[in-house]
Formats: sequence, C-alpha cells, structure tokens
Amino acid sequence: MNKWKKELSLILVLLLVAVLTACGSTSDESGTEQTSAETKASDKELTIGQINWAENIAVTNMWKAILEEKGYNVKLSVLNMGTTMKALESGELDASLEIWLPVQDANYLETYQDSVNFSEETWFDNAKVGLVVPTYLEEVNSVEDLNEHKDLFEGEIVGFDPGAGTMEVTEQLIKDYNLDFELLTSSEPAMLAEIGKAVKNEEPIVAPLWSPHWVFSKYDLKFLEDPQNTFGGVEKIHHATRHGFEDDYPEVNEWFKNWKMDDQQIGQLIDYVESAEVPLDGAKKWIEENEELIGEWVK
Repeated sequence: MNKWKKELSLILVLLLVAVLTACGSTSDESGTEQTSAETKASDKELTIGQINWAENIAVTNMWKAILEEKGYNVKLSVLNMGTTMKALESGELDASLEIWLPVQDANYLETYQDSVNFSEETWFDNAKVGLVVPTYLEEVNSVEDLNEHKDLFEGEIVGFDPGAGTMEVTEQLIKDYNLDFELLTSSEPAMLAEIGKAVKNEEPIVAPLWSPHWVFSKYDLKFLEDPQNTFGGVEKIHHATRHGFEDDYPEVNEWFKNWKMDDQQIGQLIDYVESAEVPLDGAKKWIEENEELIGEWVK
C-alpha cells in the first residue's frame, strides 16, 4: 500500500511538472510573439522634415501624433528649406509637408522635380503670400508706394529664413519694382518679434508674410497690393516625399494624399500648438476634437 502511494505521488509530481512546463512554454511563446509584434511596430520608422514656421510646426506635430497612434515611430528633423530638399533627394528624409506652389517654391520644384516626389494633391488651397504693413499705415497700400516712403521704413524689409522660397520671391519683387530697399534675413520668430514690437509702439514696419498664420489674429496687418503679381495669386500647399516612399509606406502615402484642411481648421491647430508648452500636446488636443476629420484622411 505504501509502495502504491509512493508511485501515485511520483505520477502526480510528474504531471504537475509537465503542466508547469507547458504553461511556461506557452508564456514564453506569447512573450516571443509580443516582442516580435513590438519589434515590427518599431520598425515602421519615419523621418519628417520640420521648418521653424508656425504652420509647419503645427502640421508636423499633428502628423507625428496621428502616425504614432497608428504604430509608427516618427522623428521630426528640424532643417531649413534648402537642406530639406537636399535631404529628400538623398533619402535622409522621408517627407516634407509644406511646398507652396505655383510661385513660392517653384525654384525647388524646378531643381528637384526629377529626384523628389512632389504631390499633385494639396492640403490647403487658399494660401496667400505678400508684403504686409500694419493697418495704421494708411498711406502705404501697394508695393509701388514703398519707394516714396523709403525713409519711413529706413529702407529695410524685415525678413526671415534665408533660402525660404518666399524670401527669394521677395528678392525678385525688389528687382521687379526697383525698390531701394534691403531685405534683412533672420528667422520667423525674430521677424514676428519685430512686427509685435513695431505694432505695440505704432511704428512702421514692412515684412513678407503668408496666410494661414496666427499673426493675423493677433495684429491688424494688411497685405500690400502687388500689381505685377510677383508673389502670385492664390497659393496651394502640397507635400513632397523621397523616391520610393510610396512603395515603403503605401498607406501613409495615401493618407497624405487624403489630407485637406481649411482656414478655420489650420488656424485652430496653429493656435493649440502655439499655446501649448509642448507642441505635440497641442496637436494631440486638436486631434481629439477633430477625430471625424482625421478619419477621412486615414480611412
């Protein structure tokens, strides 16, 4: 009887070991599958160029948030426009989300049209670019008025990033109108700070600006008439990708093509991003309030 009990005990121990081993095996396999899935998700890495312009910071952070929610790992690489185009050509960047056509970035289209994919689709169709002055400068309403009031502006147009398409068009505008003015280079934040300072003191200032931009909701500014149409009429905003992007990321390629925004939507997004301590947090807040719209892009 004792011998039988011992054999039964041994069998129960062996069965318990077998069960525990099986559970451990299942757990390991599950862990392996989970690790594999995580590795696969993290392999979906994208690098998007970011230019330090208000609307560019807003849309790049918006897409970073959207794509990371979809399982992509998104890096934002801060570059100027010229370097952005070279990085797209070399494949160091996957995408740039802001190409203004037909006028502002026409030089980049001409230079890189064979080595970079410029989208036919647009995400904003009612953009405007030109020289602006505060509305209290009632005597200055056209680019043609500037030479007459050269001393008022000390012969200076306060600009932003050198190499930006709008800056190059502004240089062309100076030639087209024979303006006796110098275009100063700096950065968008520095230019906006100068505009804010001038408006606060009701001083004259002239600068190249574009819409959509939050600055028009903060200050009373007006575009100067451009009779020769150097800046062009309505501009449309496209995106660009490196060669091969559509094969490597077919779903993201389609999502970018589906992307459309109007004045109110981009204005609110810029406001949320500008108001947040961390731009990505502002973008996420806007996304939460616009899930239906975003669903139309990523369907």
